[in-house]
Amino acid sequence: MMLQQQLSKLYQQACEMELQAFKPGNVSVYADGHDMTVADFRISATVSAEALCNSDYSLGEKIYYAVHATKTAVACNTNLGIILLCAPLIQAMSEIKPGVSLRQALHQVLITTTIDDADWVFKAITLAAPGGLGHADNQDVSEQPSITLIEAMRLASHKDRIALQYVSDYQDIFDFAVPIHYNAIIKSIPPEWAVVSVYAALLSHFPDSHIERKYGKQYSELVANRMSKVSSELSKAGMPEQILPLLYSVDQEFKAKGLNPGTMADMTVATVFTVFLEEVIQLTLHNKNLPV
Repeated sequence: MMLQQQLSKLYQQACEMELQAFKPGNVSVYADGHDMTVADFRISATVSAEALCNSDYSLGEKIYYAVHATKTAVACNTNLGIILLCAPLIQAMSEIKPGVSLRQALHQVLITTTIDDADWVFKAITLAAPGGLGHADNQDVSEQPSITLIEAMRLASHKDRIALQYVSDYQDIFDFAVPIHYNAIIKSIPPEWAVVSVYAALLSHFPDSHIERKYGKQYSELVANRMSKVSSELSKAGMPEQILPLLYSVDQEFKAKGLNPGTMADMTVATVFTVFLEEVIQLTLHNKNLPV
């Protein structure tokens, strides 16, 4: 299979896996929310995959055209964060060779971003119009950028967890979330519940940028406490399904308050996608034949 097709398939699988997981406050097969449905997210994954995996596009073009395709198809911002996180990972796959890890290739992609990439991404963010996005004194997304994408992300990294991934080589994902996913799989937890483990752990440890853009830190402690309990109960459960009543309860509480942990849902997709990509790399390097 051509690398382009393989990446498209894995990206869509990661998006679907995240939808199969019950993520309180977010959209999943268990519950819609925030005027969005599972169908919206499935359509978004399908239509954004083509642009993201187009090898002729620069990083910025991948992001813009994926957002544009999504906006055209579902007329709402379902996946800006997913696209921002997955595009560099996809770009990094073209840099993979023996002796170069996914994280090393990703680092190279991130440090070589351009002003043109920033321009495309600013246009994508403006088009997606994410909730709670205000104006900035420096490098406002509604204006022409004068710095590279990585420099723009650095300016935003103190208030946006996705921007922070760009300037930390995805530290939260590689050093925190991916190991949690692997540990869950080792314990024979079904894949969709391994995804719940990742989501709950992320929200237990890190504030959600999407929530804090709307409400400040008003709900940060409550969200962390609820999701810490989810993590604890999931680790103790003989069968993951035993915690469904807790998940429904937390989901209802979050949605009643208008809380959508969208940033951590996006990072959950990126975590699953990273796991998939690392598996492909291990397999192809073992066979001494990377797909082309």
